[in-house]
This record gives sequence, C-alpha cells and structure tokens, in this order.
Amino acid sequence: MAKDKKQPRPKAVTPKGFRDYFGAEVAQRQHMLRQIAGVYHRYGFDALETSAVETVEALGKFLPDVDRPNEGVFAWEEDKDWLALRYDLTAPLARVAAQYRNDLPSPYRRYAMGPVWRNEKPGPGRFRQFYQCDADTVGAASVAADAEICAMLSDCLETVGIPRGDYVIRVNNRKVLNGVLEVAGLSGDDKEAERGIVLRAIDKLDRLGPEGVRALLGEGRKDESGDFTKGAGLNDAQAEVVMGFMDAKRESGSATVARLRELVEGSKIGADGVAELETIATLLDAQGYGPDRIEIDPSVVRGLGYYTGPVYEAELTFEVTDEKGRPRNFGSVAGGGRYDDLVKRFTGQEVPATGVSIGVDRLLAALHAKGRLDKASVGPVIVTVMDRDRMAEYQTMVAELRNAGIRAEVYLGNPKNFGNQLKYADKRNSPVAVIAGGDEFDKGVVQIKDLVLGAKIAQSASADEWKDRPQQFEAPRGDLVAKVRAILAGDD
Repeated sequence: MAKDKKQPRPKAVTPKGFRDYFGAEVAQRQHMLRQIAGVYHRYGFDALETSAVETVEALGKFLPDVDRPNEGVFAWEEDKDWLALRYDLTAPLARVAAQYRNDLPSPYRRYAMGPVWRNEKPGPGRFRQFYQCDADTVGAASVAADAEICAMLSDCLETVGIPRGDYVIRVNNRKVLNGVLEVAGLSGDDKEAERGIVLRAIDKLDRLGPEGVRALLGEGRKDESGDFTKGAGLNDAQAEVVMGFMDAKRESGSATVARLRELVEGSKIGADGVAELETIATLLDAQGYGPDRIEIDPSVVRGLGYYTGPVYEAELTFEVTDEKGRPRNFGSVAGGGRYDDLVKRFTGQEVPATGVSIGVDRLLAALHAKGRLDKASVGPVIVTVMDRDRMAEYQTMVAELRNAGIRAEVYLGNPKNFGNQLKYADKRNSPVAVIAGGDEFDKGVVQIKDLVLGAKIAQSASADEWKDRPQQFEAPRGDLVAKVRAILAGDD
C-alpha cells in the first residue's frame, strides 16, 4: 500500500512587496499618528474609519477587465460584484460623502488613518501595503479651505519633529495649467489626447528633467532601452509656453504670481487660477505662514490630471545619503489638492472637496535619517523569578508597578538559569530587573538592577563617571515602585 505523501511545510516568508513591523517601529508609528491626529482634531476635523474593502465600481480609478480584473488593486469577484482592498483613503471618503450626504454637516471635515493596498510592482522602499494619514474638507468651494489644509500640514510636520527650515510646502494650481494649455492652443475636445500627453509629460519632470519633458511635448522621446514614447506634437512656440509655466517661479511669491499672470493672459480659467494662488498666499500670510514654510511654486505637478484647482506638496529639504553613499534631498512626504469632481461620480452634482495625504512611513524614515528617533524603544521592567513557588508574590510586584503606570512583566520562561533571565531582559531592552529570592523575601527587601547604567558602564572606556551609582542595590520591599520610578526618571 502506497504511503500518503507528506504535506510539505509552508515557507515562513513574507509575501513579495509586504513587510512585518515589530515593537519599536509600531510604537513609533502609533505615536506619530496620535501627534498628527491631535493637529487635525485641533483644526476641527472629525475622525472617520471606513471599511478596508470597497466595490471596484466605487473605487473608480481601476476598473476590472477580462484579462486582469484586479489591475492596480487587490480585487476579487463575489456574487457577480467586484470587491477590492482600498488603494487610498480618498475614494472611500467620496463614497461616504455621497452615501450619507443628508446626514453629514456641510462642509464635512474628516480625517482618516490606516493601511492602503496597491497591486503594483514593489521596489526598494516601495511596498504594496502602507499607511496613509488624510484630512479633507468636502463641500467648501472657497480656497480658504485649501489655505487651511496647507497651514495644518505645516503644523503637522513641525509637531512630529521636522523643524522649520527642513521642509517647504509648495503650492500650484491646475487652473493655471489649464490656462497655459489654452494659450498654447490646446483647449477643446479635439485636443484631449494632446492635453493628456502634455499632462503626463509634465508629471515626469522630476524623473526626466526639462529636456526629457520638452521631447515629449514635441515629437516624442526614446529612452535608454530604445523604446520610443510618442509626444504631443506641439510646435516650438507651444512647447515654450508649457515649459515657461514650469519655470515660472521667481524670488518672491508676488513675482511668481506676476509671471504666471503673463503666461495665462487671455485665458479666464488661467486668470482665475492665478487669483486663487494669490488669495491662498494672502490668507496664509495673515496667519503667519510665510514663504519660509509655504511658497507658490509652479513646478509642483503632482497628479495634475486628477486635481481641479490648487495642489500642494510637502518636501523635506535636508540631505540624506542614498544606498550608494551619494547625498540627495529626502523629497516629498505629503501632498494633496482640490478634487471637485470625485463625489460627482456618485451624485451627478459637483461637490467641492480638498484634502491632503501624509505618508507616515516616509516621515518616519525621514526622522530616522536625521537621527531624531531612537531605533529601540524602552522595554518593560522585568521581575525575575528565583522561586517559582512564590509566583503569586512576583505577580503582586508586577501589579504594583503596572498600577503605578510602569510597564512591567514577570519572566515566564524556565527560571532555572538566572543568566538567561537577564539575557531576556537585555533582548527586551529592559531598563530595570527586579530580583527577589528566599533571603530577600525573609528580610522584606528586593534587589533592583539598573540595566541602563550597566549598559553605559559596559560601553564606557572608563567607569569613573559612574562610580558613585551602583548597578544593583537593595531596597525595602515597600519602596519598590518609588525606586524603579526614580531609575526610569534618571533620578537615582
């Protein structure tokens, strides 16, 4: 009789494009989310938590097709409907705003935080699951809402530890670009294809540079592999107008606005966009947000095909070293803008909306790069076990520490080898170990071992500076909490 084939063990690997996060990383993210939520709340925004799953129809951006129904998203079919994990937090907001429009206040101001999923090719630092942290105002047509978002974004960056001077929030306006396209002779339904190529070309400015964009505005561009991308077919004069838009930034905001006004002369929508930028700058200046924090910059081209008005991007300006040891600017960590057409997909009526999305993982990476976050978090106080028959007494010690707000645990492994208990405490990055055996219980005392001090002594070439501080000392049992708290506060 043939033996049953043994089932192979599953491989213990993380799926491609995903990663696991451990103690300190999770704690740091949670702390940052609380800080950002505090700023959002202070500005009057309410929390919203939507389902991680939406209908593909509601998501809208990625529609299923026969060959690859889950293109761009993680999707599946259920009862003849296509469902997908959300790819951002804005599409669910549009659905909520439409679904509950009779119940929600108008304008509706909400913030949302959580993971999103994208079925895209992963790369270095690019994962298929990541956290977003959004704030949006739905139902406010005034650009005062856009100015408020920019001010709030500035406050968020400074609250989490990015000081003034290490970041800039750059503001542009899709209407200004529409005006530029109109001046360049690209308005009208018959020019839709050319406008699309121009928008995609502008969106690649950071990657291709001015010459690469100019090639795409003209006949086209051949990349390093030899692949040819067809261009928009603009003549030199038309291309010059578009390139002039991207190069319109001047030394001051007023000079930039003046240059943009020249570029869109004769276009009403372009003039409206310039006026909106001017209003945003005025409103921000009145609140004390000058060009040292927020500036008008026509080179901001993020998602111009998606936004309908002002767009903004937060860029960190300090240098970091890349994997090859080369200095580079850290780059963008947040962005957003006005999208007045998104809710309209559900209601048929235009609903003004504007918002921002902060890349939490990018911000955390930036703080790590600047050395502003400890990679290791402080672990719990470890109550060691010298006598397993006294477990109830050890648990009483832990309860006292926890009730005093001190993170603590009893060692629950095999207590036979005391050295292993201290190794465990070291692996947990514990600041203190509490030791008590039969002698200590008889005398009504505990031994308290300062593990932080021990680590400093081990790392120091000379222990002279620590000679007046004992690594381990005896304390009355009733003073346990006070002594541990003193060590944690650095007062011992």
